Amino acid sequence: MKELEIILKNIKNKELLPIYFFHGEEPYYIDVAVKHFENEVLTEDEKAFNQTVVYGKDTTYSEVLALARQFPMMGDKQLIVLKEAQDIRLTEKETEALEAYVNNPVPSTILVIAHKHKKVDSRKKFAKTLAKNKMLFLSEPVKDWNLPQFIQDEISRAGLKAEPNIPTILAEYLGNDLSRIANEINKLKLILKEGEVLNSLLVEKHIGISKDYNVFELQKALGTKNEEQAMKIAYYIGKNPKSNPFVMMLGSLYNYFSNLIVFHSLKGMSPQSIAAEMGVNPYFIKDYETSARLYPLKHATRIISILREFDMKSKGLGAVNMTDAELLKEMVYKILNVDKTKVKV
Repeated sequence: MKELEIILKNIKNKELLPIYFFHGEEPYYIDVAVKHFENEVLTEDEKAFNQTVVYGKDTTYSEVLALARQFPMMGDKQLIVLKEAQDIRLTEKETEALEAYVNNPVPSTILVIAHKHKKVDSRKKFAKTLAKNKMLFLSEPVKDWNLPQFIQDEISRAGLKAEPNIPTILAEYLGNDLSRIANEINKLKLILKEGEVLNSLLVEKHIGISKDYNVFELQKALGTKNEEQAMKIAYYIGKNPKSNPFVMMLGSLYNYFSNLIVFHSLKGMSPQSIAAEMGVNPYFIKDYETSARLYPLKHATRIISILREFDMKSKGLGAVNMTDAELLKEMVYKILNVDKTKVKV
C-alpha cells in the first residue's frame, strides 16, 4: 500500500485525519496500519478512557458511529477502531448512517475502519466522499514479480543485510503471504548477530529452506546446463513435494525463461539498463548472460512451450498416473535437451 509510510509518519507526528477507511484483498498492510494506530496515537493513560476497539461481527455501523460521536474523556482525542468491518452487513440504513458521518465527522474522534480481504463498493456515496477527502486506502496484494523487492525492503527495514539471492529464495518458498514473510524476517532479526549477513546457510538453518536443493538452485543448474546437478536437485525436490510444490517449480522456471527471452531482445544495452527493463536485481544479469549463450532465443521460446506442456500434464491432461516427482524429472530432462526435444505446443 503506497500510502502506508506516509500514514505511519503522520501517526508519529500526530497529524491525523478524522477517518481512515482501509480496504482491499491484502490484510498485511491493514494490520500494520491498525497496530500503529492502537499503539501510538494515545498514551497508555489516555487509552483507558479514550480508545475503543470493536469487531464487525459484534456490532453495526450505527453503533460504531454513535461511539464516534461521543467526546473524549480527560483528553483531546478519542480513537475508535473497527476491525473486520467486512463482517458488517451494509444495509441501506447502515449505508445512510455511514454517509452522514463521513460528510460530517467529529473532529475530536479518529475513526479507523479495517475492511479486510475485499474492496468496498467504490460506487457508494460514502466511498466516493472518503476517496475525495483522501481517507480511503486500498491494500492490494504484492504481485509475484515484486515479491523479492518487498522482501528486500522488509529486510532493510528490520536493519538486516542479506546476500542478493536471498529475497528471491524467500519469495519462491514463502509465497505472497506477506504476514508470514514479515514474521520470518522478525524472527531472523532476533536470531542473527549484529553485522551478520543473511545467507543461504542461515536461511536453511532458521527457516528450513535447503541451501542446495531448492527452486533457485534448480533454476541455476538449468541456466548453466549442469545436467548432473539439475537432475540431482529434481530428484531431491521430488521427494519433498510438500516443501516444493510442482506448481511453484513451474512458476519459477516460467518467470526465469520468460526473462531470458526478454534478455535476448535487449542485446547491446548496459547491464543496469537491462536489469531495469527486466525488473530484476543487477546481480542476476550475469546469470542471464550465461544462460543466453547456452539457450538461444528459439530454445528459450521452446522451453516456455515445454513448461506449458507440463502445466497441462500436472492437471491430468496427457500424463496418466504420473506423480509430480516423475513430471519434474521428465520436465528437467526435456529442458536440458531442448535442442533435441519435440515440443507439444
